[in-house]
Amino acid sequence: MKDKILLEFEDYLISTLPKVESFHPYFQKALVEMLKAGGKRFRPYLLLSVVEAYEPLLLKNAFSAAAAIEYIHTYSLIHDDLPIFDNASLRRGHPTLHVTYDEVTATLVGDALNTHAFYVLSTAALSDEVKIRLIKELSLNGGAYGMVLGQAIDCYFENKKLDFEKLKFLHIHKTAKLIAASLKMGAIICNTSKEIEDLLYKIGIDLGLLFQIEDDLIDATKDSKEIGKPANNDINKNSFVNLFGIEKTKEKKAQMIEVVENKLADLNPFLRERLQNIVNKYFK
Repeated sequence: MKDKILLEFEDYLISTLPKVESFHPYFQKALVEMLKAGGKRFRPYLLLSVVEAYEPLLLKNAFSAAAAIEYIHTYSLIHDDLPIFDNASLRRGHPTLHVTYDEVTATLVGDALNTHAFYVLSTAALSDEVKIRLIKELSLNGGAYGMVLGQAIDCYFENKKLDFEKLKFLHIHKTAKLIAASLKMGAIICNTSKEIEDLLYKIGIDLGLLFQIEDDLIDATKDSKEIGKPANNDINKNSFVNLFGIEKTKEKKAQMIEVVENKLADLNPFLRERLQNIVNKYFK
């Protein structure tokens, strides 16, 4: 994807945030702060990569869906960092919202981003049929059937070691489903075949597990300055490192890279190369 498109998406991401006129002294500032702090934009990048591969003329129309995913992801991070969850003081190299402001503001900013994601999708320059399918896909994978369920399991089973299958279930829901939805939503926008939608979703689940394994390794091996958030924050959680140790987790990572790369072979050459570059950049 050209740098120009990425820059345009960043501008779009901020410009579509609510512009709240009120006498609240800092709610509007808090609302945009964590989005402006940056982030990898991993999920939007996946969606836009699929659109560029199949229907490049729809790239700018797809910005709304990419933004909606980033709003959902960012709301989840804001809530994850709250004292009732992880009690983290740093995110994206920036003080977390409850540290800068207060817990109520952080909670409500997360709530606002969550609901605003679906407003942005509903007003997208796409057909009503496509918008309904996108809303269904994002809510399915971001809510009680996906990310929220994963978060509930993650929190409940702190300090209670899960076996490998349950660990996978946790992280498929908490992390992988939203990544899988990003790829599938790109396919929905392009009106690809159901076979391509399903394949991209399966690749997304594997990519999401790989993402979580890498995140667990980073948490265990790097310092806070390097990663822009508190390190060793998963000590009481069900992580791959806590279950297997660092070396065996690295082996799991290598195995998962192979699984993903094998599935990429069934994609069109452009998207195969794009996703391979993503694997190389983030996981090798």
